Amino acid sequence: MLAGRSYKFTEFVFWTRRWLYALIAFNVVLVMLYQVADIKWLTIPWGVAFMLGTAVALMAGFKSTQTYNRTWEAQQIWASITGTSRLWGTMSRDSLADEKESQRLIYRHLAWLTVLRYQMRDSKAWETAKKASNAEYLKNYGVPEKEYALEAEITKYISPEEKSRILIANGKATQILGLQSEALKAMLRSGAIPANVFFELQKILKDFHDLQAKSERIKNYPYPRQYAIINAIFVRILCFLLPLGIISELERLNQLVQGVMAGHMVWLAIPLSVLISWMYAALDQVGESSANPFEGGANDVPISQICTSIEVDLRQLLGESDVPLGSRLSGPILM
Repeated sequence: MLAGRSYKFTEFVFWTRRWLYALIAFNVVLVMLYQVADIKWLTIPWGVAFMLGTAVALMAGFKSTQTYNRTWEAQQIWASITGTSRLWGTMSRDSLADEKESQRLIYRHLAWLTVLRYQMRDSKAWETAKKASNAEYLKNYGVPEKEYALEAEITKYISPEEKSRILIANGKATQILGLQSEALKAMLRSGAIPANVFFELQKILKDFHDLQAKSERIKNYPYPRQYAIINAIFVRILCFLLPLGIISELERLNQLVQGVMAGHMVWLAIPLSVLISWMYAALDQVGESSANPFEGGANDVPISQICTSIEVDLRQLLGESDVPLGSRLSGPILM
């Protein structure tokens, strides 16, 4: 996720430049056909273009709102994971007399966080991180889940036996929560923890199950494809018809304008149409890039950074000094 104040205007233009190239080329050809080749039927009433622009604006606004809500919900989920993880660490440390058992509960939880973030980074067919406009920004930041193997990452948190059970499971994160529950049950039977502490820790495990399911829902169920495609189609139709409406309006001004622009007002359709069409196209591109907040793009929820922060907090609760105070990531964009 971008951690600076905002994107620069030049960065935003560069990100959407492919749309700009296509729009400039299309509008130049259209105006030349009208003005130079004298194909005068290449116009439509401005009212048609205006009504279409209004419809597309409503659709684009709806998409932007819905995709932003997905990102905002993902941020809330992972904020809840952060708070609940700290509670788990505090209770694991203070409720058990055996420090080794406390450490195992906390480290197993760090393994759960690791597996969950790797699960969130799995590629889906509908995600856009690999599109050329988004892939260009990969040079500005790192995605640890793409650079390091899961097996190597969880080795430092759990035993080889537990690692084997986790890696062969389809639901690896769920498997770790199951191991946590098994450990709590064994401690209850041995008398290491009283029944009330057991039930409190089980409630926290239930919260982790719920938060995991909510995060998985956002990851595994995309912004509805029917709304995504209809918005993209409408934007393209608008980009095609808008210059035809602007040409018809500017043609009327030829009768009123004197001087160097007399008879040439139609050429202004190129910058005006490109600007307006680019605004709609850019808005659609922003909405599409915000729809999948875990894919590893520059606008994602920074789950890697969140997990690093949680690890720092929990290991410091254990009194450890060799804590990874920094992240593997650097630069203005944090993942």
